[in-house]
Amino acid sequence: MATMIKRGILGTKVGMTRIFEEDGRERACTIVEAGPCTVLQRKTIGKEGYNAVQLGFGTKRDKLVTQPMKGHFKKAGDENFRFVREVRYIDGADDAPEVGDKVTCEIFEEGDDVDVIGTMKGRGYTGVVKRHNFATLKESHGSHFFVRHAGSIGSRKPQHTLPGTRMSGQYGNTRITVQNLKVLRVEPETNLLYISGGIPGPNGGLVLIREAKKKPKA
Repeated sequence: MATMIKRGILGTKVGMTRIFEEDGRERACTIVEAGPCTVLQRKTIGKEGYNAVQLGFGTKRDKLVTQPMKGHFKKAGDENFRFVREVRYIDGADDAPEVGDKVTCEIFEEGDDVDVIGTMKGRGYTGVVKRHNFATLKESHGSHFFVRHAGSIGSRKPQHTLPGTRMSGQYGNTRITVQNLKVLRVEPETNLLYISGGIPGPNGGLVLIREAKKKPKA
């Protein structure tokens, strides 16, 4: 059974910056505009088979929303939401929000460990050097135009390419989870979270910030 999450929020990546701690150390961090999100639905084990809350974030023009989704959104208010995502909750959690409640960045505090989920930038069709970090050949003594080629992909037998062989191809544009990042600062008045390190996706991209599944040992 998957580990249940207790806190989570949707947001957009603003960009990277740095902050200085009290002892003068510099910390690279990413700013995320987190929420406010509206709870659209509360899912339970008895009805759906698992505990979760469905969050809506961002706005959408009325003409772009289908009639079924309009009816679903009206249960929580009059807004049309651009993004809809779910956050799992622990079985029997008493602090799970109800339909119509607002979830803000205040659910996190400084020092919390979080996982950030986003869609990494697409690189298109990419060679093995960039895609799999292969080493290049020497650029002298007859290498000609084969400096960035993959080289051999196997022996004469089994006489076909084995599944999983690392080759050139589509790289990027996939869902990525970065685990165990620290919340360095929370600014409720501007809905901003300062998260240590880098997170996937371009500036303005959607991210899901949730309580860390595999918290590091103290």
